[in-house]
Amino acid sequence: MQNKGNFKRKPIVHEAVAAEGAVVGRNALRELLASGRAIDKIFVLRGEREGSITLLVAKALERGIPVVEVERQKLDSLSGGGNHQGVVAMAAQKEYSTIEDIIEIAKSRGENPFVVILDGVEDPHNLGAIIRSADVFGAHGVIIPKRRASGITSVVEKASAGALEHMAVAKVTNITDAINKLKEYGLWIYAAEVGGEDYRSVDYGSGPVGVVLGSEGYGTSRLVLENCDFKISIPNYGHVNSLNVSCAAAVVLAEVSKHRH
Repeated sequence: MQNKGNFKRKPIVHEAVAAEGAVVGRNALRELLASGRAIDKIFVLRGEREGSITLLVAKALERGIPVVEVERQKLDSLSGGGNHQGVVAMAAQKEYSTIEDIIEIAKSRGENPFVVILDGVEDPHNLGAIIRSADVFGAHGVIIPKRRASGITSVVEKASAGALEHMAVAKVTNITDAINKLKEYGLWIYAAEVGGEDYRSVDYGSGPVGVVLGSEGYGTSRLVLENCDFKISIPNYGHVNSLNVSCAAAVVLAEVSKHRH
């Protein structure tokens, strides 16, 4: 949620890239094991068999997953220099879902659909944090665009703290078309953007709802905004222009969740 007139797009800093299929860190591995997703191998820091690592290794061995002790340099390489906490798993990459899949997930839970739509979030840390919030507040899925946005990467998986294993993520060609398809399923679409109604004064109800969040640099695009039903904003009583998009997502999704539960 940025004021598009006052801020220019910030360049994305490219970090060392983790190995394809790497799931990094203890929390991410715990959720990966719980998800039942296929795991090829788990690499553990040599001599690191204390605390939560011991439990994770035991669960892996119960499932017949190979556990290999390696030196720190190997883990540093696999994780792209990330904070691996002494463990990296190599797993099949998470498959993208479809909008129809997300609607079916809601139906299977006996709930009205609650969907998060991201219009060009480029930073994988932000995407991971938003997926984490989406899971915490009961969303059934997250929709991202194929172009000019972060996809699912090991950085996203790490930033989601394991939530990615439980969240359906659909990658679509056109966000506007996706919004219109969601409307066909009865969803009311709220765009979190500067200049809208105070998000706390809106009655979201418990019906089908979608929340749109824009990119870090430009906010929500004009065409996407035009296809949303409502525009909501977080009041600002400070000096900076706005919240980081992942923080804004947590604030808005928490309010929507309060109405749904």
